[in-house]
Amino acid sequence: MRLVIGDKNLSSWSLRPWLVLKRAGVAFEEVVVGLNRPDTTAEILKWSPTAQVPCLVLDDGEAVWDSLAIALWAAEQRPDAGLWPADPLARALARSAACEMHSGFAPLRAEHPMNLALRTEKAPSEAVVRNLRRLVELWGGTRRRFGAGGPFLFGGWGIVDAFYTPVATRLRTYALDLKAHGDDGTAQAYADALLQTPEFLEWERAALAEGGAP
Repeated sequence: MRLVIGDKNLSSWSLRPWLVLKRAGVAFEEVVVGLNRPDTTAEILKWSPTAQVPCLVLDDGEAVWDSLAIALWAAEQRPDAGLWPADPLARALARSAACEMHSGFAPLRAEHPMNLALRTEKAPSEAVVRNLRRLVELWGGTRRRFGAGGPFLFGGWGIVDAFYTPVATRLRTYALDLKAHGDDGTAQAYADALLQTPEFLEWERAALAEGGAP
């Protein structure tokens, strides 16, 4: 089985399913395709029908593309891994939050791209400020309602946390202060926890070796 990903320093879409597969204990081989190169599209098309990463190529050669589809596949393959909350309401809300990240927060993603090797300050635009306020509302409210069992959004780590890990890196990279947008410390503590998981630290070490230390 192969997981086709982009540069670890830059590819937030690749990071999400990589974290899920690692946490679920699914063995896979990495195929890293350099992004923003003349041959990038051709190289990805060898694996993915969409010419985009990530793409999971199963042992039988079938491709599962899109980060959310790969995460859902992993949850079905490893039902005991706890990738979704056990409680039905919490599970529904976790899926809603993951999908919100998957399809939303476009200004934050466009104006503050993931770059693990970078440390800088960049003031948020009004559109990004709205995204940050929504993060404070979502993270803080969810943690207070469902987070008693651990430091993550619904207590234990799951798919929804994989989807918000790249956001946590953006906050750190660009010195985006959640407290300036209504956070009482709950949302920032959650972001900090995302960046301390063994799986993320493993990815980050490889990314910094690939792209240079900050």
